[in-house]
Amino acid sequence: MANPLVECIANYSDARRPQVIEAIMQSILSVKGVSLLDRHSDLDHNRTVLTFVGPPEQVVEAAYRSIARAAELINLDEHSGEHPRIGASDVVPFVPIREVTMEECVALARRLGQRVGEQLGIPVYLYEEAATRPERQNLENVRRGQYEGLKEEIQVRPERQPDFGPSRLGTAGATVIGARHPLIAFNVYLTTDDVSIAKKIAKAVRHSTGGLRYVKGLGMLVDGRAQVSMNLTNYQSTPLARVVELIRREAGRYGVGVHHSELVGLIPQQALVDAAVWYMQMDQFEPGQILEYRIAEAEHEKESLAPVSKTGFLDDLASVVPAPGGGSAAAYSGAAAAALAAMVARLTIGRKKYLEVEPQMQAILERAETLRQELTRAIDRDAQAFDAVMAAFKLPKESEQDLVRRSQAIEQSTLHAARVPLEVAEMSVEAMDLTEQVTRLGNINAVSDGATGTGLARAALTGAGYNVRINLKDMHEHAEAAEMMARLVRLEERANDLEARVRAAFSQRGGVVLP
Repeated sequence: MANPLVECIANYSDARRPQVIEAIMQSILSVKGVSLLDRHSDLDHNRTVLTFVGPPEQVVEAAYRSIARAAELINLDEHSGEHPRIGASDVVPFVPIREVTMEECVALARRLGQRVGEQLGIPVYLYEEAATRPERQNLENVRRGQYEGLKEEIQVRPERQPDFGPSRLGTAGATVIGARHPLIAFNVYLTTDDVSIAKKIAKAVRHSTGGLRYVKGLGMLVDGRAQVSMNLTNYQSTPLARVVELIRREAGRYGVGVHHSELVGLIPQQALVDAAVWYMQMDQFEPGQILEYRIAEAEHEKESLAPVSKTGFLDDLASVVPAPGGGSAAAYSGAAAAALAAMVARLTIGRKKYLEVEPQMQAILERAETLRQELTRAIDRDAQAFDAVMAAFKLPKESEQDLVRRSQAIEQSTLHAARVPLEVAEMSVEAMDLTEQVTRLGNINAVSDGATGTGLARAALTGAGYNVRINLKDMHEHAEAAEMMARLVRLEERANDLEARVRAAFSQRGGVVLP
């Protein structure tokens, strides 16, 4: 099973002193399990972007160490560069990559922000998905006035008060920490050194001044060329090719063209595929036509659909080790239910007697296989969530700060330990919906298999529900806990209805009438 993975794309206000960047990089790499994927330093911006990934807790620790090291080595009173900034560690966003939700990244950002504010004495502002105020979702609003302006305003203007840390700036400035979706940092250089043209084009392109919805942009002079520097915050809704073509068209108004473009950091592969499809006008293109995609898909399918060892998982379940436990067993039961729904659908597809329901069975088969994969992954995810709770209880409690951090870690890990079985509960009810359909409409010779799938899905819901309730038992006042309990109750009510319908369908199609 794949382990949780979080990406951090941290921006530091230095690029002209290699020894400083090397020291910050080493602080990140000092955390076991964290991998540094990319380094991008721009001398004109005087800014370096380091991209690193790893398990959530390790990435947070690496980010903290890098912020502490940057605060020691970078003095904002002595810093200058083209790019706006308010801190030595200017922006530190977390991005969910695998088996991690945006809500979990928000919790990571807030926990890191509190630690940086309390232990390093650096003011911290939360932004994007982690923002505590609507006006702070936008990085530009937080960074307004840059370091010099914030240094004056933080002490006298209530709206500039940080989320964590003191209301004063030291030489390390402030740090903006948040959680966001994947972003493309992308610069386009023009065939001119007239920076006013770049500024006009940036104004036409960026959303805040009437341009494209998911584009943020500035015009500046870099390497002797006018540059349109951009962040693309949603490349699916505002594709890369559309941005480039708008810049090209705007540049033509001023008698200049696009000289070249560059990436800052990394880019999702799909963004490049989309650009290639647009420029080559391959309207009938399918992702499966990419050789590497097809190979990866085949390897992933072989891995994800490999059967969980019957004896291995059950031996683990029966052992003295507390995880895997009831939550994992519930996910296992839900996966079996989805597998039975898929089986009945397959036994129905292609039979003349059931031609009318074949499209419905095809859809059921596709969704059932997806559910089977997701519920199979949840077997390990539930065990990992339990391990995280146990790790939180083992955190030190020597000082007042230790107690606060431990309490927060316990709360967040316990909430996550409830979220996983709640997801299992939701998927199990969806599996019940599929088994109800195949029991009612599928191959009559497999009616008992569909009904059995319903029983397994109901057992999965029941087991998952117990795990949600035990984790939330001491969180009566927590808003998210209350919402989770309400969702669970709605799922149970839905399951009651589905179970009654399966009983009726089973009886109508030749089974013994159930009591």
